[in-house]
Amino acid sequence: MGDATIPLIDLRHAALPARVPTEFAAPSGLLADRLGRPLRDLRISVTDRCNFRCSYCMPKEVFDSQYKFLPQSSLLSFEEISRTARLFAAHGVQKLRLTGGEPLLRKHLEVLIGMLSELRTPDGHPLDLTLTTNASLLTRKAQALKDAGLQRITISLDALDDAIFRRMNDVDFPVSDVLAGIEAAAKVGLAPIKVNMVVKQGVNDREIVPMARFFREHFGSAVVLRFIEYMDVGTTNGWAMDHVVPSAEVRLRLHEAFGLEPLDPNAVGETAERWRYTDGRGEVGFISSVTQAFCRDCNRARLSTEGRLYLCLFASRGFDLRELLRNGASDAEMAAAIGLIWSEREDRYSELRGQNAAPADSGARKVEMHYIGG
Repeated sequence: MGDATIPLIDLRHAALPARVPTEFAAPSGLLADRLGRPLRDLRISVTDRCNFRCSYCMPKEVFDSQYKFLPQSSLLSFEEISRTARLFAAHGVQKLRLTGGEPLLRKHLEVLIGMLSELRTPDGHPLDLTLTTNASLLTRKAQALKDAGLQRITISLDALDDAIFRRMNDVDFPVSDVLAGIEAAAKVGLAPIKVNMVVKQGVNDREIVPMARFFREHFGSAVVLRFIEYMDVGTTNGWAMDHVVPSAEVRLRLHEAFGLEPLDPNAVGETAERWRYTDGRGEVGFISSVTQAFCRDCNRARLSTEGRLYLCLFASRGFDLRELLRNGASDAEMAAAIGLIWSEREDRYSELRGQNAAPADSGARKVEMHYIGG
């Protein structure tokens, strides 16, 4: 529609210009940031609430009964989320991941999934629609999620030992209920299922081999177990480098126990490095953002539950899209804003941290994991 005029909004404490250059007004699916990285993956947080209090994400000493979560009026509505996701798809997004907090705490989530399942890429293909959950509510919701159009699911599980798992979730939730959720997801066809284990030195690192043995023997290729380095996300989890178990060490333990061989990535920008068991009984993944940064291929944006767009998991500030949504911006104006934001992106926090260089805003308070999802 030519140059799009949009309201001033908070963009890293600056404002978008009152007029956006013409090239951002009509999305083409070919959008790239300053480092040449395309926009392919949008992660959408649907709630900042969670029923677990994992120490690496929502430690109970911070997120106690007095902690004030966002009111319902602050959350993006399903219609606002769907509209925003449609505009991101026009800019090239091919994958949507619903996160939280714990996304299954958002009432009627299957309605949103149904809306998102109808979206298409510019060439007419359905989007890859997935969700990350702690599985606490999954046994009762798996079928409804599948029926609504959810394609795949990722489940967080940090230990098989019940005592260790209860200590880590810090709400005395049993591991058996998570395993039942995994069984339910497999039964309704939300597969292959990914199971994410955050490994923390001295806390659950002895669970690495038992976790791998259990899933390869009980689920085989239906479950891909992924080991995640404990990351310095947010400022409340007390992160320190000596808490990190490097992926190389995890991989060595598994290779010694079962034998591993590398696999090619499924797609450019994939966060997990893939390996398979040499006996053919499935595969595992390693997400190594601390010791082996993958910023160079990062094609992910994150939309918070109240409509702020973050360009990095380790960001300290976001871009307020809710202001546009609730103040009458047209689709062209919204698309222009998204295009301008992504085209100016140059975030590479993990890469700079690995080079012992101070990332921009390194002294600022980073966004918390529970607020933006993983």
